[in-house]
Amino acid sequence: MKDLEKQVKDTFNYLHQHAEISWEEVETTKYIANILKENGCNVNTFVDHTGVVGEYGNFKDNLPIVAVRADIDALWQEVDGSFQANHSCGHDAHMAMVLGLLWKLQQSPELHKQIAIRFIFQPAEEKGAGALKMVEKGAVDNVEYLFGVHLRPQQECKMGNAAPVIVHGATKMYSAEIRGHDAHGARPHLNINAIEVGAQIVNLLSKIHLDPRVPHSVKMTNFQAGGKSSNIIPGNASFSLDMRAQSNEIMDELDNKVLNIFEAMKNLYDVKIKLTSTEGIAAARTNEQATSIMREAIKKVLGTENVDPPLVTPGGDDFHFYTIKRPELKATMLGLGCDLSPGLHHPYMTFNKDALMNGVHILFEAIKEVYQH
Repeated sequence: MKDLEKQVKDTFNYLHQHAEISWEEVETTKYIANILKENGCNVNTFVDHTGVVGEYGNFKDNLPIVAVRADIDALWQEVDGSFQANHSCGHDAHMAMVLGLLWKLQQSPELHKQIAIRFIFQPAEEKGAGALKMVEKGAVDNVEYLFGVHLRPQQECKMGNAAPVIVHGATKMYSAEIRGHDAHGARPHLNINAIEVGAQIVNLLSKIHLDPRVPHSVKMTNFQAGGKSSNIIPGNASFSLDMRAQSNEIMDELDNKVLNIFEAMKNLYDVKIKLTSTEGIAAARTNEQATSIMREAIKKVLGTENVDPPLVTPGGDDFHFYTIKRPELKATMLGLGCDLSPGLHHPYMTFNKDALMNGVHILFEAIKEVYQH
């Protein structure tokens, strides 16, 4: 078991040091595909995008197929003064744990004919698009159970504990442009200041009021206008919005309010506001059968006293598109306590690496639980 732990931690370290951003996980895909092939999996890669699927076990006797998904992309963010690909959301850990599950299954060769496991190493989770692409390519076809895993901040789940399901909220992100004309700083009557339009949008976003019983938020996360000349009033700007809601219904209401604000600004200032990109993730659809299986797995590994209740979080994950597109899937995502701080997406995020083996063992027990029943 010590050899397995070292293998998992070494794999994590390699993946952490070789991070790649969404849709550019070329070397990561090759690295994982090679490991899957070397360990007896039938492997499928894709000519038009990154990501890899491996199948392990007995796919001849119509056993229920269990899929285990790991996201493989990193974020692009500033670290130590320069921008780089950075695994500050734990995807390097997720990959290492799922590969650890494969290696642990190999340590129990008697299980090989009793299981049918599909390993899904999915690209572009941070873009909210990878799961949809994998569904399109058949990654969850004929799958009965789908398990995922995600590291959790210490505020949500402490080291040595785990939650059998993460109830993510819905997420939507807009990138947009304000289009007008520049003017001389001495003649503000000759144009509309794009910065003032942006400020008005921020002000109106704060005035959106929806059902207070359902967590939700909307905020501007990026705004760029003007250039090197401070005597020019900018007529153009670009900005981004991030929206969160704990339910898909509230997200629809929030989205409608935001779009109405854009229309109001266009009419008030006579400017063009053009959406340049839209990304979104649906809120979680939970499944009690899958959650119950994961709960029992946590009990066996960490003990009953260390099983947390369902973890409700405003964060999002495109994992839930699998169940949106395939409602018959019995799916859940393991929330793993690991002393993660200062927080997810922080450029210097760290966690207790000993938690990696907790994740491996829990996923292994969940697999066994499926086939025992």
